[in-house]
Amino acid sequence: MSETLVNPSATVDSAIDAVLARARVAYSAEHAERVARAVTFVNASAKIGERLKMVQRALDVALLLLDIEVDEATVVAAVLALSIPEKDRDDELWTGAFGDEVIGLVRGLARAGKIETLSGRSNDVAATESLRKMLLAMADDVRVILIKLAERAIYLRSITKADEAVRRAAAITTRDLFAPLANRLGVFQIKWELEDLSFRFLEPTLYKQIAGYLDGKRGEREAYIASVLAELKADMAKLGINGQVAGRPKHIWSIHRKMQTKNIPFEKLYDVRAVRVLVDSVPDCYAVLGYIHDRWQPIAGEFDDYIAQPKANNYQSLHTAVIGPEGKTLEVQIRTHAMHLASEHGVAAHWRYKENTKENTKEGGRNKSSADKKFESKIAWLRQVLEWNRELVSDSGFSDAVKEGLFNDTVYVFTPQGRVIDLPAGSTPVDFAYHVHTDLGHRCRGAKIDGHIVPLSTKLQNAQMVDILAAKVGGPSRDWLNPQLGFLLSHRAQSKVRAWFRQEYFEVDKAHGRQALEKELARAGATAMALEKVSVALGHKDLDECCAAIGRNEITPHQIEVVLRGLQAPVSPASLVEATPLFAPVFTSQTAPLASKTSGGVLVLGVNNIQTLVAKCCKPLPSDPIVGFVTKNRGVMVHRIDCINITSLTPDQRERLMPAEWGNTGDQPFAADIEVAATDRQGLLRDISDALTKERINVVGVNTLSRGNLASMRFTVELRRGEDLARVMRAVGEVAGVESVTRR
Repeated sequence: MSETLVNPSATVDSAIDAVLARARVAYSAEHAERVARAVTFVNASAKIGERLKMVQRALDVALLLLDIEVDEATVVAAVLALSIPEKDRDDELWTGAFGDEVIGLVRGLARAGKIETLSGRSNDVAATESLRKMLLAMADDVRVILIKLAERAIYLRSITKADEAVRRAAAITTRDLFAPLANRLGVFQIKWELEDLSFRFLEPTLYKQIAGYLDGKRGEREAYIASVLAELKADMAKLGINGQVAGRPKHIWSIHRKMQTKNIPFEKLYDVRAVRVLVDSVPDCYAVLGYIHDRWQPIAGEFDDYIAQPKANNYQSLHTAVIGPEGKTLEVQIRTHAMHLASEHGVAAHWRYKENTKENTKEGGRNKSSADKKFESKIAWLRQVLEWNRELVSDSGFSDAVKEGLFNDTVYVFTPQGRVIDLPAGSTPVDFAYHVHTDLGHRCRGAKIDGHIVPLSTKLQNAQMVDILAAKVGGPSRDWLNPQLGFLLSHRAQSKVRAWFRQEYFEVDKAHGRQALEKELARAGATAMALEKVSVALGHKDLDECCAAIGRNEITPHQIEVVLRGLQAPVSPASLVEATPLFAPVFTSQTAPLASKTSGGVLVLGVNNIQTLVAKCCKPLPSDPIVGFVTKNRGVMVHRIDCINITSLTPDQRERLMPAEWGNTGDQPFAADIEVAATDRQGLLRDISDALTKERINVVGVNTLSRGNLASMRFTVELRRGEDLARVMRAVGEVAGVESVTRR
């Protein structure tokens, strides 16, 4: 941290004695000895000046961590990391002396420190929320966060006499970043202190006023609480309930918040006089609640059951307020010992606390204050993992389980201005540039990460600062669309690149396409035919858009040839382009004729024993809406109702249409054409073929065409059911580099 530290009042020697004494009580002899070795190691390096202050602070942090009952590895890591500057560390030496687990925590603290230095740059709520997420994302081990929270509390204690600017800056960071983290992880012992000290530094007048209220009648209040506790103890003994009762300490920030939210003066707060009851089981909690409500009058609207409905941070307790002895309001909290340990120490409690009774704990809560429920669900998952491992595995096995990354689907990085950007894991500087602004993405020519120039395909890591090197003008590279090169992960960014090329080369593609269209007209002897008519037949109302599509090879010469034949001889059985139906079917009669079953699995209404053939132009599949066209000598040709050869019929030719529907097709195969547009790469055809093979699909025809980095492919496949088509298209669409899959 960059703020100036005030000399701690305790001496290093006394702090060492306190840490060692507490460690001997808390841990096994072997683990306590490891704490002692770490303390001796850092003490030997602390000669004078700033290093001595660092050791003092590290020991104070260790004592606070011991208060919340963390494991010894956490204490050792805190002592080492906070006593010796990063530049003076010897990772190899430390690994040999203290183990991989400790050095992993030390490295995690170094990563988390990067965020702390940037946390004060923005007052934006969303940015601060991202900082909290980033801190958790970077901490593969949640114990890193516990150390950071304890370090922050000790730091706030040390600056009570520092300059106001220093206190305010520290308080804002604590209020916005660290206190919410402590709350989310349920470490209330530290949370209360962080909130109270932040409030003291930011609102000193209000803080002193409330503190004065508490001190003013402290003696009277303590005597009252003592009498209530005596009554409760005696009555619980009569009821046969084993438990502990105690007064509950009041936190100034909590009092201030209640005064604000309820808009009431200090004197009317229910929980200024408060007691806590700790029992062995959940049934005992409700038994004590019933007794208290029988003995004293409950206050309406002041009962909360956080056992049945835990808070989002997994807090569990019964809260009630009653009119107690002498007609004074009294707040009572009732919970089990395990719930109390979790409420005070949060996730820290799960590292060492062992019990035989399994609490029926609900995870996650129902009233989440954050809009980001995905993030909250991961906190709940973390708690569940901790709970399971507390009961099932040893400390070492538990450490291995929790070391897995909790937030590995997102990376959080900074702009040079300190803005937090969250991206999918695996994103690159190019993804980052397009996320910041489309124009920046187009002009991106290079990138710096933490001040070092890196390739644009570099995968971003948490807490890196990314600076894009951009040209004044320019556009993206087609290489960015090649998945094998790894420049882009985001589909959103890929779409922006494609849109740029589509717009940038529109005039060029249009000219090339018009030339190709005119060439096909000349080849078909149809130069007199209006281009607009051909464009509509090809599915484009606008001629320029049609020509550009031809220039981009989205419409192939073969498709143009088929359409031209259809326009010249409308019933020719060849077309590969879908078109919107342009006619109202003539066969929608009020009284449908009898249907005749035919050899092709098609029912032609009103005609008996007639031969049917499936048209090759549109290749209808079972479940497609179909219509029959009576040919001169081949029976009824069955088309899809939106086939271009059907939509292009003249009024006279439509008289030959017959209503038709699918009958029992049995197990006979039907051909279907699918078109694939993809970024060309080595092995693309093989991967698509493999995808079709896995779906047990027979491929009977393949046509491919490459133009630059773009590949167009047409596959003719055999299907036995209409619903198989969607499955095939979905499988092909999942192949890397495939941009679209359509039926022809």
